[in-house]
Amino acid sequence: MSRRVYLYFALTFLLGFILGGAALYYYGWSTGRWHRGFNPERAVRRLKKELNLSDTQVQQVSQIFEETSQRMKDLQKQMDPQFQALHEETRNRIRQVLSPEQVKKFDDLMKQMDERRRRRGPPPPPPPR
Repeated sequence: MSRRVYLYFALTFLLGFILGGAALYYYGWSTGRWHRGFNPERAVRRLKKELNLSDTQVQQVSQIFEETSQRMKDLQKQMDPQFQALHEETRNRIRQVLSPEQVKKFDDLMKQMDERRRRRGPPPPPPPR
């Protein structure tokens, strides 16, 4: 009988741990606290709250963020080819240092890293200073 009590206690503790972790993850994700990068809607809400912005000011700030976001995307498109060329140049220089067996492993590793990067999407812009 006491073995069953210990088992129920352990299962209850484990279930509580799992549900608590899931709830914490959901809270962090749904509130935006664990999102990477800049969130303009969250920034506007915070500025509105902290600076007591009027509705007109909120619209103007939102418009500024939208325009800036588009300009940053355009700049990213312009810079991507240069970054890709730099990545490839770096990889080629590393390949020159490696043995043929290492080159094969290096290429496999780079292929995996590129695939992960593609799935994640582009990196977020750096935070403003």
